[in-house]
Amino acid sequence: MKILIVDDSPSTVDQLTAILHGAGYRDLSAVTTLEEALDSLSLAAKIEVPIDLVLLDLDIAATNGIAAILSIKSHNEFQDIPIIAITKDDGTANLDQAFAAGASDYIVKPLGKTELRARVRSALQLRREMIKRMMRERELEQLARKLERMSNQDGLTELANRRCFDDALVCEWVRNGREDQPLGLLMIDIDHFKQYNDALGHVNGDGCLYAVAKALQNAVHRPGDLVARYGGEEFAIILPNTGYKGAKAVADNIHENLAKTALGHPDSTVGSNVTVSIGVASGIPTCESSPEHLLQAADSALYQAKESGRNRTEVINLPSPKSLRQ
Repeated sequence: MKILIVDDSPSTVDQLTAILHGAGYRDLSAVTTLEEALDSLSLAAKIEVPIDLVLLDLDIAATNGIAAILSIKSHNEFQDIPIIAITKDDGTANLDQAFAAGASDYIVKPLGKTELRARVRSALQLRREMIKRMMRERELEQLARKLERMSNQDGLTELANRRCFDDALVCEWVRNGREDQPLGLLMIDIDHFKQYNDALGHVNGDGCLYAVAKALQNAVHRPGDLVARYGGEEFAIILPNTGYKGAKAVADNIHENLAKTALGHPDSTVGSNVTVSIGVASGIPTCESSPEHLLQAADSALYQAKESGRNRTEVINLPSPKSLRQ
């Protein structure tokens, strides 16, 4: 482990180095000022080989030792590095100030070999335990994020799942209403998907769902747009700050993407490839309406698209807030 000595006395540095080398500590460096100490700490952190212990003489000439400890501890990235204060003044007030500043231990001059080794060993053991704890905390944070993603993600298509869609629709409804902006919604259904499964089997059916999901995802380009698997072979797309013309343009992109994909369908009455029917709805959220109104409108438009021959888009534009108030 890396140890940094901060002391402007060459004889003290030599003594510390000899004692620590004798105890098997080889990765040592020494500086004479606070500025050099901060530079060393920063460089070590930057190359991801951080310093694990600082031995700091409270009597260095260039800087007050207590102020030096406070300065080091004021940097977030150095707060967990233990500091052992070295002092010739073992007065209670001086030691209280050192501990209050952030020192984890102290050694009184003249330096005793056994005491120094014991205190360094103890500080480094504390450092190891601290590193293990931080690594475990990071692992738990990563696991929590992974579980959160899994709880909001459809396992097959890798899109947002129904739960995530429901939450996002409410949030965007409120936000767009507050900003007096239109909210667009697409409901998408794969045409004759049951016949596809019956003809090619469920494994190929899963592949079809995944391919359609990618075509949908490639049709949107803004971070705020949400593509979700609504259930079965049905999908949904939430388009914040989007009127019916913009939502219709996204629907056109979806049809175009699927045509380019040219995923064969052996038993479709629409064509030789997999197609989708899309219902589009858009409107400005108001106190007189709700997300369910937008969802019902998009679903009604989807029904119209199916009834009109499939592989097409139908659009329903919700009444404007002005017309609702009249």
